[in-house]
Amino acid sequence: MPDYVRARPHLSGLVPGDPLHVREVGDGNLNLVFIVRSDPAVPGVVLKQSLPWVRVFGEGWPLTIERARHEADAYAVYRAFAGATNPVYHGFDPVRYVIAMEDLAALRIWRTALDDGEVHAGAAAALGTFVARVAFHTSDLGLPAQERKRLVARTINPELCQITEDLVFTEPVRIHDHNRYSPELEGVVAELRADGAVVDELSRLKHRFMTHTEALIHGDLHSGSVMVGGGRTVAIDPEFACTGPVGFDLGAIWANAILAQARAVQLGRPAGFRAHVAAILPDSWLAFRDELLRLWPERVDDSFTDALLGDWKRTIWHDALGFAGAEMIRRLVGFAHVSDVDTLDTAAKVAATTAGLAIGRRLLLEHRTLADPAAVRELVETGLSEHR
Repeated sequence: MPDYVRARPHLSGLVPGDPLHVREVGDGNLNLVFIVRSDPAVPGVVLKQSLPWVRVFGEGWPLTIERARHEADAYAVYRAFAGATNPVYHGFDPVRYVIAMEDLAALRIWRTALDDGEVHAGAAAALGTFVARVAFHTSDLGLPAQERKRLVARTINPELCQITEDLVFTEPVRIHDHNRYSPELEGVVAELRADGAVVDELSRLKHRFMTHTEALIHGDLHSGSVMVGGGRTVAIDPEFACTGPVGFDLGAIWANAILAQARAVQLGRPAGFRAHVAAILPDSWLAFRDELLRLWPERVDDSFTDALLGDWKRTIWHDALGFAGAEMIRRLVGFAHVSDVDTLDTAAKVAATTAGLAIGRRLLLEHRTLADPAAVRELVETGLSEHR
């Protein structure tokens, strides 16, 4: 790795001096991540490399390394309008499938911070603003028609979309080797699988995910793909980026926030922290809405009327709630779980999972009728109080 960096002047200049200190820090399912510094105490550069398989399974689960190109392309698009929410992007090596980006080691993964009871004021609003900017600037509102169609073609990401289609919408309500949960939950999970209304809603949402190319979406914008610290919020790891329904990204944020609430309840965290986590959904939604309204006068086609904007906001709101329900269920019984729940003791884990599944089911079934954040907050608090 030192030789790789030194052979590339645009990277070598970021870490002057020798020797170079290299640390591999990737803890996800898919990639290698290296922090490269000339001084261990001074930020340097991060290199992220795709592997041709899912890391936790090795060669038993092959996976395209083209996902690195999609991530690099997303960073390149974001940097035109996302500001500090986008990490500084230093380029992509298309031969070795290596992305070079800002060293964010001074920040923390948001999920870890929430697990530890930390408050990072402004993170939810920053993400809502980020999603709105991406939605506007990569949709037919912010791009001329031909440029927009070229973006759709360039961002087709079939292999990783297939993972989402399977892991989020299909496998959790089937008997599948990828699914895992505590034996105490077998009855609850079996009941969920047998609920035809839940299966039908997942089917509809899966079809919407597959067919609605509204804007470029991050595709995996959960609290583990966000870093926070020093008043900054940064969205990372957009390798699942594709053109899809805008509500999918908001739904991922909201689902993981509700699971953080479930953890806080089970641990008896202070009321102030619980209120902070409960505010993630309304804060991100209001920031999203306000930023979309601010950008609206800049639309490239003035034949799009204010009525369209109102309809689009309502569609995104209801989509996001449905996708949140799907994300909650898959994070509790599917392949990729979350530390918010999995690090609880057995009794608390079972209680949090039971509550989360109940809330996820209601979001799926009621996402078209829930009118506003207050209605969602009541639904969530009811679900959490019933399974303490």
